[in-house]
Amino acid sequence: MRYLTDRKRAQGLGASGRGTQHHWQMMVSSILLCILIPLFVFTFGMGLGGTHEEVIAYFGRPFPAIVTALTLIVGVSHVMHEAQEAIEDYMDGTSGKLAYIAVSAFSYTLIVAGLFALVKLAL
Repeated sequence: MRYLTDRKRAQGLGASGRGTQHHWQMMVSSILLCILIPLFVFTFGMGLGGTHEEVIAYFGRPFPAIVTALTLIVGVSHVMHEAQEAIEDYMDGTSGKLAYIAVSAFSYTLIVAGLFALVKLAL
């Protein structure tokens, strides 16, 4: 029987060395979302219920377009990083890598499609 300390047993199985960076990234994006989500709800609500031309004119203004774009980018990237963290925690091997790539590709595609729709709407 080998007598190993807990530290010796855990060596090589520890953190990836980027936990602090991930924590601060999530904290900053959470704070930004706490500000952006109410702004987005307010600006979206102001444009809701108008005719097609009124909505296009409303989102053609800089403030609603910028708030919508920032909310889209920060929100989707926040969800993407949380999903990637869950994949790292619960999936191993090739399936984990493929899921990681799929989440990243889907998230960036969603951001690009949303920004494209916003630009088409605003211009």
